[in-house]
Amino acid sequence: MPTHLTLEELHNELDIAGQSPQDCGTVEMIVSRPSIGERQVLEHAEIDLIEGLSGDSWQARGSKHTEDGRAHPEAQIAIMNSRTIQAIAQNRSLWPLAGDQLFLDLDLSADNLPAGQRLAIGTAILEVTALPHNGCDKFTERFGSGATKLVNSAEGRQNRRRGINTRVIQPGTVHVGDVVTKIESTGGSKAICLI
Repeated sequence: MPTHLTLEELHNELDIAGQSPQDCGTVEMIVSRPSIGERQVLEHAEIDLIEGLSGDSWQARGSKHTEDGRAHPEAQIAIMNSRTIQAIAQNRSLWPLAGDQLFLDLDLSADNLPAGQRLAIGTAILEVTALPHNGCDKFTERFGSGATKLVNSAEGRQNRRRGINTRVIQPGTVHVGDVVTKIESTGGSKAICLI
């Protein structure tokens, strides 16, 4: 494992990385977690209404945030910003350790993606939920205390440095390189992306 960066070094890395786009992003990585501790980096994946990301163990893992221990319906697909994970991990091959299924170059901040905001990704549609996505002991073990301080700070939570939880609204297929667009929940109109 590489040396973990300090909080100050992480802020410097994020400054260098710059801001992600607000309306039209890109799928940078897709990761399936077939079982605990196992990761598969995929070029494309099916997004299912019931399973979440097909082949992922989201349902089997359950959740400590539900009364019966079943998988939390508001956390079917976890998403992290690709610039943030690159600053934290320093190596693309380590991104999957974060445990998220999608890594997007898109501004995930609460101001840009409030709960209820929908995202068109490939042919799937996901909806941002209010369930927080925070750094935990495993995140600290993998990326260091500076990374956990960053993502759990007031600024980190506002900008959702640790990422967001989403639920599946429309099943579909997602590919690395797909454009990600914000859409209105009522009419379904998308942001115009000039890519």
